[in-house]
Amino acid sequence: MTRRSLLLLSLLLALLIVIDVQFSLARSAVASSFWSRLLAPLPASVASSASGSSVVSPSASRVIGRPSLSAAFIDRVLAAYRSPAVGLGQALYADSLRFGIDDVYALAFFWHESTFGRYGVAAVTHSLGNIICTPGFSSCVGRFRAYPSWQAGAWDWFHLLASEYLPRGLTTVEQIVPVYAPAGENDVSAYIRAVEAAVSCWRVGRLEVRL
Repeated sequence: MTRRSLLLLSLLLALLIVIDVQFSLARSAVASSFWSRLLAPLPASVASSASGSSVVSPSASRVIGRPSLSAAFIDRVLAAYRSPAVGLGQALYADSLRFGIDDVYALAFFWHESTFGRYGVAAVTHSLGNIICTPGFSSCVGRFRAYPSWQAGAWDWFHLLASEYLPRGLTTVEQIVPVYAPAGENDVSAYIRAVEAAVSCWRVGRLEVRL
């Protein structure tokens, strides 16, 4: 082999070595980028979705929603308090689905207003929330609306919130109570605390509320 041939062969080998080194570096960079992307923390929205939780937690006192309580559990609560409205659970659950208002709030207002119909005018009116009588309403006892049954009283409570409160943007307990039970006649802060305490209690399966 001549000197010229050896020189050409050496140059060819050197070129092949350079190409191999560059290819190895490029492959290493691609692999590094791949693993960096693979091991990087998930974006908050993706991580939250994977864990089954929402990025934005809904307000605990927002009344809009599906029923939190089953009809059977509602009846257990009413029975624990020896309420004359025992058996109302199915109606509350059905009204909750119909109006899109969580049934736990109807039960909480009922508890706070009359201890489930045991005390006050509600024992006569069959009203969940001692709703003030308005002109043209079919039946009233004193200042309050009266109903032929607890089921009718429950339906009117849900209808009142759905037609008079939610359209005005009043969707949380904190927004609803000052209008529903004004400060001139009620302790608004105490009312809100009582409702939220009852809701928290029943959502974890306890029957009796402890303030």
